Amino acid sequence: MTILENISLKPYNTFGIDAIAKQFVTANSFNDLKNILSLKKELFLLSGGSNMLLTKNIEKLVVHLNLKGITTSDIDENYVLVTAEAGENWHEFVLWCISKNYGGLENLSLIPGYVGSCPIQNIGAYGVEIKDTFYQLEAIEIATGKTHIFNNSDCNFGYRNSVFKNNLKGKYIITKVTFKLTKQNHQLNISYGAIKSALENNEHPTLKDISDAVIAIRQSKLPDPKEIGNSGSFFKNPVIDTESFKKLQKKYPEIPHYIVSENEIKIPAGWLIEQSGFKGKRFGDAGIHKNQALVLVNYGNATGKEIHELAQHIQQTILQNFAIELEIEVNVI
Repeated sequence: MTILENISLKPYNTFGIDAIAKQFVTANSFNDLKNILSLKKELFLLSGGSNMLLTKNIEKLVVHLNLKGITTSDIDENYVLVTAEAGENWHEFVLWCISKNYGGLENLSLIPGYVGSCPIQNIGAYGVEIKDTFYQLEAIEIATGKTHIFNNSDCNFGYRNSVFKNNLKGKYIITKVTFKLTKQNHQLNISYGAIKSALENNEHPTLKDISDAVIAIRQSKLPDPKEIGNSGSFFKNPVIDTESFKKLQKKYPEIPHYIVSENEIKIPAGWLIEQSGFKGKRFGDAGIHKNQALVLVNYGNATGKEIHELAQHIQQTILQNFAIELEIEVNVI
C-alpha cells in the first residue's frame, strides 16, 4: 500500500475531468482498507468513477477501490447467491453471470462502473433495478472499522436512491455485494419497448439474447466513455402528479409518459431536454449528446464546473418551459 501525491484523476472518472488528488492510494484487499482506515484521514472513495462529476481538486486522501473476486453459493435447484467484490467491473460481472446461466441482471448490461457502487444509487435500466435481485452487501463503517451486513430492506432502495445517498452517505465503504439469481425458470423482463421490438421475432429469448439486445440499444443511444467523456444519464426522470401531467398533455399531446401509481406519472427527462432545443448543442467542450439528450458530454477539455453550469442552465430552462424540476442523478463533487 503506497500513498501517492498530486495524481491526476482523469483516468479514474468517465467524464475525463482532469482534477488532481492531493493524495491517492489503491486498496487491493480488505486488509488494505483496514490499514487505510487506521490512518484516520479524511477519505474520498473512488471506484469506477462512472457516476460522478468532479468540479474541483480533491484535498482528501483518494481511495481507489480495487477489490476483486466472485463467489457463489447454491440455495436450491432454482436459485443461487452470487457475491462480487466491490472492485469488479459491473458489465463484466453481468456477462459472467450470463455465462453461468444465472438470470436477473441481463437487462443491466453495459452500465458503466463497479459492483460496489451499484447499490448506492440502485442502478436500473429497461424495467429492472438492483433492488429486484439484491440480497445483501457487506460494508466497513469508516468511523469504527467494523464490518456490517445490510439486507434489502436495510438499504431503503428508491428510484436511483438508497440509504447510502442519504442517512449513511460517507459513513460506509461497500466491500462486496450479493445477488439472488435464478438458475432456471428465469423471469425474463422483455416488456420494455425497445427490447420488445429487438426480440419481436425471437419466441424463446435466452439471457444472452436479452443482454445482446440491451447492449445494442445502449450502444446506439449512449456514447462510449472511452471515446467521449460522459457519465451516462445525467438527470433523473421526473415524476409529477396526474393533475400537472394533464395540463402538460393538453399543450403537448405527444408527451411520452409512464404511469408510476394512481397519482404519479414519470416523464422522460431526455424528452423535456430535447423539446427545449438542447439535444446535440455544444458550449465550448461541454455539450449534450447528439443521440441522447439525457447525456451530457465532455468533448475533450471541459472542466467539471463548465459541465455543472450547463446542467444548471438546462434545469432552469426545463423549469421555465414545463414547471418541472429536473434532479441531477450524477454525484457532483
